[in-house]
Amino acid sequence: MKNQNVLQVRAAVLSHYGEVAKGVGLNPQPLLRKVGLTQKMLQSPTQLIPFQSAVALLEMSANESGCSTFGFQMAQARLLSDFGPISLLLTHQPSTRMALHTIAQYRHLLNEALGMHIEDVGKHTLIREELMTDTPLGNQQATEMAVGVLMLIFRAILGEHWRPVSAHFTHSAKTELNAYRRYLGCPLHFDSDFNGLTCLKSDMDKPNAHADAAMASYAQSFIDAIPKAGQNSILLDVRRSAYLLLPMGRASVEQIASGLGINVRTLQRRLDEMELSFSQVLNDVRRELAQRYVVNTTHSMGRVAEQLGYSNLSSFTRWFTTQFECSPTEMRAKNTV
Repeated sequence: MKNQNVLQVRAAVLSHYGEVAKGVGLNPQPLLRKVGLTQKMLQSPTQLIPFQSAVALLEMSANESGCSTFGFQMAQARLLSDFGPISLLLTHQPSTRMALHTIAQYRHLLNEALGMHIEDVGKHTLIREELMTDTPLGNQQATEMAVGVLMLIFRAILGEHWRPVSAHFTHSAKTELNAYRRYLGCPLHFDSDFNGLTCLKSDMDKPNAHADAAMASYAQSFIDAIPKAGQNSILLDVRRSAYLLLPMGRASVEQIASGLGINVRTLQRRLDEMELSFSQVLNDVRRELAQRYVVNTTHSMGRVAEQLGYSNLSSFTRWFTTQFECSPTEMRAKNTV
């Protein structure tokens, strides 16, 4: 099952690609052609493009330019207005927490391939982000761009000088971290268990001094009138939830159904209509995450096994070998440059 191969997102996810690419010495056109995109496509922010192509383009651009922070540069080039009509609604939300919930509600207008999970832990809030992709080149640049865009949202509401408590990435650290430190201004955690930010819970709920309830109402009525042209479906919702919850050990059918606001029977029935089972979907996501962790991280195999829901390494190795016809250690060796 390779449903992520047909997942499409709006071309706005690549806003400012041309200028950022030229800024690091690249000619954008040949790279766009390699992934099946054109400059004309990117000029129409609402046009749907394959998400895998966007992810591959960012990785290729970083590799060919030698700029390991290409994804971050893409995020820093973004403006809130690049989000389109929803930018007005975000600006006038009463708090950052409500702005993030608005993004989840209207993800069909932004990026349906991005999952976000918000969890309060004591005085802190963890915002986890996960991308539904298993491109062989990895997704480090797209992930870093997503975290950078999250910073943009916080700063639009809390001010340009806002800083998170910490930033987290599941991939390994680059040799040059100054660009991360300048933009994020907080402790960095690479080889982490999640991608995203940790911030103060009080920051999440701090009143937005610029919020205008009347403007928010106007913006919401306008956005609600826009036809849903994305790929919103129960399958996409389940996959997105599984991407986020599997590494947390919470990807049960009960928890995913609850998170989607439906009961287990309804979830299973809707998957049955697509001739799919919950276990099939979960296994597909586990395969994609397994490849990502084995090939694109330095996590120990024991840690990878734990993140994928296995209590011991031998059980994970048997499952992995059945899925890929090689052991995780062999796959990592083949892909180590």
